[in-house]
Formats: sequence, structure tokens, C-alpha cells
Amino acid sequence: MMKLTAEISMYPLHDNYLEPIRWFISRLDSYPQIVRRTNAMATQVQGDYAELMAMLATEMQAAHEKFGKAVFVCKFIGGELNLSHSE
Repeated sequence: MMKLTAEISMYPLHDNYLEPIRWFISRLDSYPQIVRRTNAMATQVQGDYAELMAMLATEMQAAHEKFGKAVFVCKFIGGELNLSHSE
């Protein structure tokens, strides 16, 4: 089973931007097989490649349907990274 680590940032295109971001992050937490870490700049998620990509597709679509226009910026790297690492 191939693993994937992704970093995602959501930029809702309206004034009340924190509500959609918090909603999106809480939706990611509903997937027990996905590991999530969030900091002030972005959210990192990690799990099985296919499951993670399916989750992101589902939840980005749900966010667009609920809140309208939003920009998602993502970075992907194959494999598992230590999400607790810092220097």
C-alpha cells in the first residue's frame, strides 16, 4: 500500500474566511485512517495514497458546494514524512 503526505491550504474568497477553514479541517478529522497536523500556515495530512486523494476530492467539493469560491493550494510527496519534525 503506497502512502502519501500532502500539505493543503484553503483560501475562501469571502470576508468570513475562518469559518470555512475550521469547517474544512473538522471534516478532515472525520477520517480516522488519515493523520492530520495543522499549523498557522497549512494543514498536513497523511495516509494511504488512494484514500487520501479520494478524501481531498470529496472534501474540496463539499467546501465549494457549501461556501462557494475558495482556492486550495496543495503539495504532495509520495511516502510518509515525520509531521512532528521541526528545525
